[in-house]
Amino acid sequence: MRELVTLQVGSFANYVGSHFWNFQDELLGLAEDAYADPVFKNQSLNMDVLYRSGETHQGTVTYTPRLVSVDLQGSLGSMSSRGTLYNEGSSASSNIFTWGGNVSTQAAEPHKKNLFLQSLYEEEQGDFLTLQSGVSGGEESSQREIHDSEIVESLENGVRYWTDFSKVHYHPQSLYELSGLWVDPQKFDNYGIGRESLSAGLQGEEVSERLRFFVEECDHIQGFQFIVDDSGGFSPLAVDVLESIADEYTNAPVMLYAVRGSGSSMDPRSQKQRVSRKLHDAVSFSMLSSLCKLIVPVGLPSLSTSKASTFLSINDERPYHCSAAYAATLHSVSLPFRMEPLGPTGDSSYASGAVTVSEVVQILSGQARQNMVAILDAAMPSPSLAGNSLGETLLKNLQPLTPETAEDVEDLQSVVSMTVHGALGSGGHRASISEVKDTVHAAYEHAITRPIYCHLSVAQCPLPIPLPFPSIFGNLVGQHGELLSTPIVGSPTRGSLDVHSIPMAARLRSSSAVLPFLENRLGGLRSCGIARGAPGAELVRSWGFAKDELEDMGEMLSKMIATLDPHSQMSSDSD
Repeated sequence: MRELVTLQVGSFANYVGSHFWNFQDELLGLAEDAYADPVFKNQSLNMDVLYRSGETHQGTVTYTPRLVSVDLQGSLGSMSSRGTLYNEGSSASSNIFTWGGNVSTQAAEPHKKNLFLQSLYEEEQGDFLTLQSGVSGGEESSQREIHDSEIVESLENGVRYWTDFSKVHYHPQSLYELSGLWVDPQKFDNYGIGRESLSAGLQGEEVSERLRFFVEECDHIQGFQFIVDDSGGFSPLAVDVLESIADEYTNAPVMLYAVRGSGSSMDPRSQKQRVSRKLHDAVSFSMLSSLCKLIVPVGLPSLSTSKASTFLSINDERPYHCSAAYAATLHSVSLPFRMEPLGPTGDSSYASGAVTVSEVVQILSGQARQNMVAILDAAMPSPSLAGNSLGETLLKNLQPLTPETAEDVEDLQSVVSMTVHGALGSGGHRASISEVKDTVHAAYEHAITRPIYCHLSVAQCPLPIPLPFPSIFGNLVGQHGELLSTPIVGSPTRGSLDVHSIPMAARLRSSSAVLPFLENRLGGLRSCGIARGAPGAELVRSWGFAKDELEDMGEMLSKMIATLDPHSQMSSDSD
């Protein structure tokens, strides 16, 4: 068994992670539900890749994510940093007296559980009583439906923390708050302030120690799935952890998703803010990408107006909305890491195309191309294969979630790793593995430009839509994610009570289409930090970077650009 350890660092990264783990929890529940669609019982997925089995001191068996989550103090809302399964935390009171003076106590009111978290607690208490007495305390279906609609409405209007919509139990080693950082989250927005705030503490060591707890119990770790909010001050902490991983786990590759919410991409008002933003973007990307096997920038300036949201209705101002779409795509591209390997027959009725993180990295960075940045594309939901024998619609619907990418680029050296799951065929039935493979391969064969290599992973299991998922589907999306010819009359948005699952397609691309992203970072670094009289030279020096360090970053970016496009003017060393 080849385990994955997941890290989530930063506010938006934890929003994405909260949705990601909700999907996994939903899959686990549906696999045990006697009334669920049979496709969820035959997933051909090994959930032990992501989860660990354990036991509390009371003897209760646990199954929790192999996860380390990091955020600012106070970001957990009503959830304890010890999680909810293990209650052996130390008491706040003590019998040791070392101070003889007056003592005053400042106590903040605990955050109240919202309607969703209250319902989870009541449901678990009911399950516990059922186990104790053997008597079910279930509600009438009509009452349950009303209750669920109230929950959905309360989440749409009241999510303040990523824990507000989390339906997952966490291990006590998983949730880490950066204590002692007295900083306004709104001002924790660049590499310099993050580096300054973290320099005096041992946060990086403490996070690495928690990471070590999960890694040491793995039989054969295949790598790390690292989600970092790189829009601000969390980048230096992520760099510290990446350096620790590089030192301790040399052979375990890191697949890093650098995620950003739409609000972080707003154009700064002042010249000083614009300079700071350009330097942060360049420095953060350079530092992070130098320490991982593959980095995938995720987060559009406006997800709601992008082609990726053709069938979605998203509010860019709500992290709860944007993070859901990104999490769904990360779920899809990570499916091959936990697919069961093929049996002796070499085929499976439910999933095909299992690969490890290392193999995906090799697919995308091999072929004599050593770039470490990939584009993430998604089709959410993916279109039906019916009447689409060549699959052109499927490929057309795959739209980038990576910002600043070029469209319609003819890259003869591009490489693709693609996942399609839950695809629908004619009559609304689940398309077979072979049908999907034939359709996708035929589509690429007839495409005007096609990659030199495409690895395809296929699963019949669709993306389940859990109750706390936001109402971001448009009125052309049916109950099972089918795309309708006429809109549904009524509400323009549909959520988990209307849409129970959707087919998904996601793709990682190594392509020259990412050149604008790289060129913008190199250009910002040179114009704002390196060039003679650069307006941000003093600022970046205050962040702790000497000019030769910036020049090394520029050289690294130049090499990445030259690898993708040897004729690019940006690869020149001249300023």
